[in-house]
Amino acid sequence: MSQPSTDEPNFEQELVEVERSLQELKDRHSQVQQAETAQATLKQRQAQVKRQLQNAASPELKAELQHIQDSLDELEVKLESRLFSWEKPFWQIVRFGGAGLVIGWGLAFTVLRSPQPQPPSSVPQSQQAQ
Repeated sequence: MSQPSTDEPNFEQELVEVERSLQELKDRHSQVQQAETAQATLKQRQAQVKRQLQNAASPELKAELQHIQDSLDELEVKLESRLFSWEKPFWQIVRFGGAGLVIGWGLAFTVLRSPQPQPPSSVPQSQQAQ
């Protein structure tokens, strides 16, 4: 009889994690597509309102234009935050940067604590005595 490998549960867990990550990526992609569609629609409406404002300025049109601009700014932030998450890269920078600093300090401390002797100068001893 063959015994189940100890790697089998790890593989299944990793497979579940990959499937979850793939679903999150699909959801993010769908959200980005919806946001891009909304952004294009708002930009078209913004252009229409700007043309109307050039012909006849009114407080309602200015308010609508401001509302459209606010919505566009919100969508822009939403799109940027959906495409890139700072959490993982930030902690990797902290982890590896900190490790680099510790290793660098350790090497500097080791080198400064036990300096290498200077090689003898190339001047012959007979000239040094004179």
